[in-house]
Amino acid sequence: MVRLLTCLLLWTATTVVASEPQPEIATGRTGIKAASATEYMAVTANPHATKAAIQMLAKGGTAVDATIAAQLVLGLVEPQSSGIGGGALILSYRADHKKTFYYDGRETAPMAVDENYFMRDGKPRPFMQTVIGGYSVGVPGLMRVLELAHQRDGKLPWKQLFTPAIDLAESGFKVSTRLHQLLKHLPQVAARPAIKHYFFNTAGEPYPVGYMLKNPAYAQTLRTLANKGAEAFYQGDIARAIVAAVSRDAINPGRMTLKDLAGYRAKVRQPLCSSFLNFRVCGASPPSSGGTTVGAILGMLQQFPLQNYPVPSAELTHLFTEASELAFADRNAYLGDPDFVSVPTEALVAQSYLTARAKLINPNKAEPASAGKPLAAPEHITADSPEMPNTSHLVIVDQYGNGVSMTTTIETGFGSRLMVGGFLLNNQLTDFSFTPSDAKHHLVANRIQPGKRPRSSMSPTIVFNQQGDLRLLVGSPGGSRIIDYTVRTILYHLAKQMPIAEAIAAGNIAAIGRNLEIEPGTLTTKQIARLKAMGHSVVERDLNSGIHAIALIKDTLYGGADPRREGNVAGR
Repeated sequence: MVRLLTCLLLWTATTVVASEPQPEIATGRTGIKAASATEYMAVTANPHATKAAIQMLAKGGTAVDATIAAQLVLGLVEPQSSGIGGGALILSYRADHKKTFYYDGRETAPMAVDENYFMRDGKPRPFMQTVIGGYSVGVPGLMRVLELAHQRDGKLPWKQLFTPAIDLAESGFKVSTRLHQLLKHLPQVAARPAIKHYFFNTAGEPYPVGYMLKNPAYAQTLRTLANKGAEAFYQGDIARAIVAAVSRDAINPGRMTLKDLAGYRAKVRQPLCSSFLNFRVCGASPPSSGGTTVGAILGMLQQFPLQNYPVPSAELTHLFTEASELAFADRNAYLGDPDFVSVPTEALVAQSYLTARAKLINPNKAEPASAGKPLAAPEHITADSPEMPNTSHLVIVDQYGNGVSMTTTIETGFGSRLMVGGFLLNNQLTDFSFTPSDAKHHLVANRIQPGKRPRSSMSPTIVFNQQGDLRLLVGSPGGSRIIDYTVRTILYHLAKQMPIAEAIAAGNIAAIGRNLEIEPGTLTTKQIARLKAMGHSVVERDLNSGIHAIALIKDTLYGGADPRREGNVAGR
């Protein structure tokens, strides 16, 4: 794809608070989830998936092998968040090369779309009206990216990685409290016959907690993919079923074709690395906004005497908020698919630029944030791009010293609500900006275009120490709040020396350009009053992250799973 070097004018859009997706509903908190090991470790969003990963590691598999087995199980037991009908971004560290590889399995827009795809009578279509049905479905990237990672970094036979998910789909698994609550409370889950038949009884009620749910259709799909490889997803019966579901949706048909599926390719990209204190922080470069924005927030924060500010405190929360809002202003203006727009990726995390940006932070007062002008940056405009917080993150370290940090998603909870072959299809196209330009026809970097990948906030991250050794693997679901969840965990663990599981469980903060959001109980009444006096609009609400991390300290693996969800950590 030829890089489009269109000159775009800078325009700061009026914030549209109503369009920002709210945090995923909370389904309860458990105690701190922690474990240690010396050989290998896996942390995923569901015990079944963690078990599958550990099985592969015990058989001598690599972190990538374990990742594939875990992901296939997640698509069964945590279907609202990820699956083979979606996409993923993978950071894979190879100990033998001492190098991190970045595999991009982000979905793409069908070739038949145009820049006004989401517009009706000059206005953006309502979000949920666009989500449900075929109109929102992007070309899935997960199977291609898993195969790419396996070809490069796997060890066990491809077919063997499918066994845990196939067996579980056939024997059945018990509906968890979390899955039941999401089926019950998320909007319009039973919007199409296939998904309604699978998750709901004849009375229209979601199956209760503990119900043994079987998915023979998914088992058959996986058996085909295990025997024939990822190509069987993109051509043949599975591909025809996907296109039929999307293009023949009775209410909201989309424009995906068999050619779109056959032409999809996962990409090997350069990870983006930046410095924080004495560490090297590597993340996903565009089309993800995670690497640049995580790096920018940390790069600004290190300009302040972090050792002077306890956790929790109004002062540290204030600095975090101001750095986050400055970084998000840049994210909103400049980030998009680098195959279509020029993105100043390295310049956004350059130390000289972040030092200058940090000088805009008043330690005693909240200031409005606007996009800066990094070196050689094109001029873009910003526009609202909703990102729903239903995603999943896993981290794995194997016995060979390899590590994987992967974020995977079908976008909103239960995606487009279209179900094919026992799996759900994504609604990833709604991650594009609905409005392609302003009244003066100044273009938005993240507007939809044929074959383009939507901007993402997924932030799989791997941190190295001064010697270049693995130190931390971390990431989270949470829509655009993923970035702040990931940064806060890194900050608390590496700068404030909190044990990793405690850093994960500590109160979340989100400052993405609207309000300062904090989890209830994070700060005292006095601390909140102090923040309000500084000029912050403070909102207390559940911030239901799914942070998973592994810290490596003196030859020991320390894992933590987020107590806000049903994930767990295991190792040997």
